Amino acid sequence: MAAPKKGRRPAGGQSRPGRALALILIAMVALTGGMFWSGHTTPRLGIDLAGGTSITLKAKAEPGQESAVNETNMNTAVGIIERRVNGLGVSEAEVQTQGAENIIVNIPRGTNEKQAREQVGTTAQLYFRPVLAVAAAAPQPAPSATPSGTPKPSASASSGAKVGEKSATPTATASTQGRALTEALKAPSPTPTATSSAKPKATGTPQATPKPDAATAALEQKFTTLNCLDAKARTDAGQGVKPSDPTVACGKNAVGQWEKYLLGPAEVDGKDVDNAKAGLDQRTGQWIVDMEFTDAGSKKFQSITSKLSQQTEPQNQFAIVLDGEVVSAPRVQTTLSASAQISGSFNQQSAQDLGNVLSYGALPLAFQTQSVDTVTAALGGDQLQAGLIAGAIGLALVIIYLVVYYRGLSLIAILSLAVSALLTYVLMALLGPAIGFALNLPAVCGAIVAIGITADSFIVYFERIRDELREGRTLRPAVERAWPRARRTILVSDFVSFLAAAVLFIVTVGKVQGFAFTLGLTTLLDIVVVFLFTKPVMTLLARTKFFGNGHAWSGLDPKRLGAKPPLRRTRRAHAPVDAKEA
Repeated sequence: MAAPKKGRRPAGGQSRPGRALALILIAMVALTGGMFWSGHTTPRLGIDLAGGTSITLKAKAEPGQESAVNETNMNTAVGIIERRVNGLGVSEAEVQTQGAENIIVNIPRGTNEKQAREQVGTTAQLYFRPVLAVAAAAPQPAPSATPSGTPKPSASASSGAKVGEKSATPTATASTQGRALTEALKAPSPTPTATSSAKPKATGTPQATPKPDAATAALEQKFTTLNCLDAKARTDAGQGVKPSDPTVACGKNAVGQWEKYLLGPAEVDGKDVDNAKAGLDQRTGQWIVDMEFTDAGSKKFQSITSKLSQQTEPQNQFAIVLDGEVVSAPRVQTTLSASAQISGSFNQQSAQDLGNVLSYGALPLAFQTQSVDTVTAALGGDQLQAGLIAGAIGLALVIIYLVVYYRGLSLIAILSLAVSALLTYVLMALLGPAIGFALNLPAVCGAIVAIGITADSFIVYFERIRDELREGRTLRPAVERAWPRARRTILVSDFVSFLAAAVLFIVTVGKVQGFAFTLGLTTLLDIVVVFLFTKPVMTLLARTKFFGNGHAWSGLDPKRLGAKPPLRRTRRAHAPVDAKEA
């Protein structure tokens, strides 16, 4: 005897609604537990709601480069600063120009607010310069005052770029300084020097050197008198110097002591750095910054390291100069090209800060901080209160409409709205520390708009069910037959809303992105709630007497809906049944 045929499941049927409800319940419990476990039980707020810091920067042109303060460079600086602060997790930071030479940076209050303030105006002008001479930090006595005329040796800056170990570097005599400086002005590229033959006379007076020109003499005097123990002197050391000119700078050596450097023209600059990130040196256990160069930068770096590897100390060193300060001065023992490594007195925070600054590029202009003001959340709080009142009124009107029009069905809609609201709140609280999402006023508006999108999905489904009842079907098959038609409409509607939010997020900046992000997030949650909560709950309630029998207050009363007489199936004439079919 043939096995009896299994009954077909109705179109769009939900065989096990309990599974879907269990899945969304597990997700809600897991997300809520994760929120409490992380300690972030409230969403991060933007500067308009939580307050923060407002910084005004004024562009400052280098001497002879006044035309550099233009619209193009200002817009470039805005983009770099915005990527820097947001790269630190300070989302919703506002960076915009004001006038022709000012930039306003608004940083919302948060864990990285102080760190972001320190990096906002950092110029990050990075240059690789050959080292011509190294001396002690403070000015030394005149050569005639000492028999040898040579300062005591001091340790060089910490080695980096994987080019060799640290060792003592003898400081240059006044004679060597003058010769090195003269050669640097004549030839930009490092060239072999005759320091080994430049021995001081027995009388202690410096050996005669070629008479330098005015610029060379001025720079030599600046190097001799530079006091790197003075913070202002360190800051002013390389001010107004072009990359193509030699200069002086200060930096700390391996033991944390200041030294002064005589540096040649820049061979590589920060624009040639493609990527930079902090990491631990497995050999020494110290924090370092690894850099990857562009194709053009690799060629430049290969050229300079090839020349420096043939020199003697200290001319075999190159100084990595960041904003006028030597952060590292490694020795070159072999030719390098594609990558380099900055090492020094870094901790994890300072290494990450430097990597972040270098990754997003050097500012095209130097900036001076004009003002740093604390912004209160009073105005934003008033606007938020008004927005929440408006949202509450809108939600109340939606609920009243659902209760009056759909009666018992409104219970399903209200529960679905509550589930959607809970998921939205928990995800916003978790996304704050995860991706730096901050809730601002436009984002609140996006959440309020989402109420209408979610309610629209319920209404579409309810109306499809009522259409099936008007055709004369009972509730349980009506619920299953209405679902495929409602599902298509809901998916198309939500896809259009999500597409609009995605486009808005891509083409806009600042606060408008908060609106677009929230709108897209709540649209996705609407699909999750309708599929995993609303539909399964409707399937279960259709099995109850209150809804299944069409109670007058269920919202599914056939008489109120004007239902047709019940559908009757057409029966075919019975054919003789043979024994095999029996």
